[in-house]
Amino acid sequence: MTPTTPFDRRVFLKSSAVAGGALLVPATLAVTAASAATPQFAHGVASGDPLPDGVLLWTRVTPTPESTPGSGIGPTVEVRWEVATDSGFGSIVQSGAMLTGPDRDHTVKVAAGGLNPATVYYYRFSLDGTVSGTGRTRTAPAANADVSKLRLGLVSCSNWQAGYFSAYRHLAARTDLDGVLHVGDYIYEYQAGGYGARGVTIRPHEPTNETITLADYRRRHAQYKTDPDLKALHAAQPWFITWDDHEYANDTWSGGAENHQPNEGDWNVRKAAARQAYFEWMPVRQGANGEIYRRFRWGRLAELSLLDLRSYRSKQTTPSNGDPGDPNRTITGDAQMNWLKSGLSGTDAKWKLVGNSVMITPISLGNVESRFLESLGSLLGLPVGSVAANADAWDGYTADRQELLGHLKDNKVRNTVFLTGDIHSSWGADVPVDRSSYWWNGNSAAVEFVTTSVTSDNIDDLLKVSPRSVSPIAEAALAAGNWHLKYIELDSHGYSVVDVNPQRVQMDWFYLADRTSPTSTARYAKSLATVDGSQKVKSVSGPVS
Repeated sequence: MTPTTPFDRRVFLKSSAVAGGALLVPATLAVTAASAATPQFAHGVASGDPLPDGVLLWTRVTPTPESTPGSGIGPTVEVRWEVATDSGFGSIVQSGAMLTGPDRDHTVKVAAGGLNPATVYYYRFSLDGTVSGTGRTRTAPAANADVSKLRLGLVSCSNWQAGYFSAYRHLAARTDLDGVLHVGDYIYEYQAGGYGARGVTIRPHEPTNETITLADYRRRHAQYKTDPDLKALHAAQPWFITWDDHEYANDTWSGGAENHQPNEGDWNVRKAAARQAYFEWMPVRQGANGEIYRRFRWGRLAELSLLDLRSYRSKQTTPSNGDPGDPNRTITGDAQMNWLKSGLSGTDAKWKLVGNSVMITPISLGNVESRFLESLGSLLGLPVGSVAANADAWDGYTADRQELLGHLKDNKVRNTVFLTGDIHSSWGADVPVDRSSYWWNGNSAAVEFVTTSVTSDNIDDLLKVSPRSVSPIAEAALAAGNWHLKYIELDSHGYSVVDVNPQRVQMDWFYLADRTSPTSTARYAKSLATVDGSQKVKSVSGPVS
């Protein structure tokens, strides 16, 4: 549809260099992918969950000035959408209309179907003659296609109050990606000033209170989607997304959360509000029974399983209460565990990628100096005084971990790669079936690559020391006590790029110069890879080009 009223465009995709060989976005593509600055489409456009024949398209409209996010005010309106093979929309291949109103916070989520596999498309929305910015997306290859490459940006832990989303800006500037994988903590629930950068709020949360009600969560999602770098990356690439705890509240489990108190009302009401706002505001498919765990295939090359490690888990243990190895405790729930095991052993895809919100690699802190334990415990979800288990990750649910890793070993499943976030630091590891015997037999059922935080505090921030001043001591102690850990970096913020081809999966880490600067540069830091059939991590000399 051709707009009948003029509108201004704001170019959010900047021609900024990404260290280590990333490509620049041409000016024409930058304009195409940028989100419009019109008030009606103030929260940009997004796409996600690509299939061979379709993709989810998302936007949010503001039909009247009063129809602000979370207000519950405003008319029901018809929003039109179009998909084309060219950025000028000279060849429109799909189009339609959808009604939206205050019952869904004026969000629009369309499952655009009838598309061709492995194809780049452009999409846009319109309301009463005003047109949104143009998004760029792509469909997945056909299920049985021979595919030579999959390249994803990998991000986690993007806390608004702790800085700017320069990591998103650098990923948006790359033209070599097939999509973006966000493995959780897309938003944070804390009140204004509640969790910033070394205790300093860089930009305050809205609403100013902690998110508890449906209106609160809607307003918080809306605030995050006003960030120009986040809008740029959504407009430039399809996303694969799962949640972690802060989309609800810190250290969420099935029946509550560490950051949910009795005076904050019923947990189930809060959980339902967080879920409703999430599915309204995110380009994510919801299963028939409300589940978010789901699977995507990239031809014969790779299959990506996205996990939900919050909705079904048992409560985290403490040093004095509960046994992490209790077989009655679960992090996945039975249905998801069976789904995951059958998917990993039943696929014919070369690589089995797992979007995993919390770390599965076992960690012992026994060799770490006491001055680091509290800060490490904060990142790892450890109760004060615990040095044995990462209680909020798979370390706190060892029966489930052994069931999954044993399944991989017994069924000779090769090439499983866990892609993880959550702990605001960088890790690369072999995932041993038995950590205690790894030092002499090198048993490994899979590998894990962990990306650092986009902005959230890590070790140097918690200790309030200069980056790389004391953390190398803790890193060396961790490596000495955990031979399966091949890379540990506890200080930097940034993003990663995962590159998959038939021979190997490689992860490149990029670190920001200053998360508190909206114009921060990024530098290439490290690459690791796992070779077909090895189940082991090795160093690589440089990033993918």
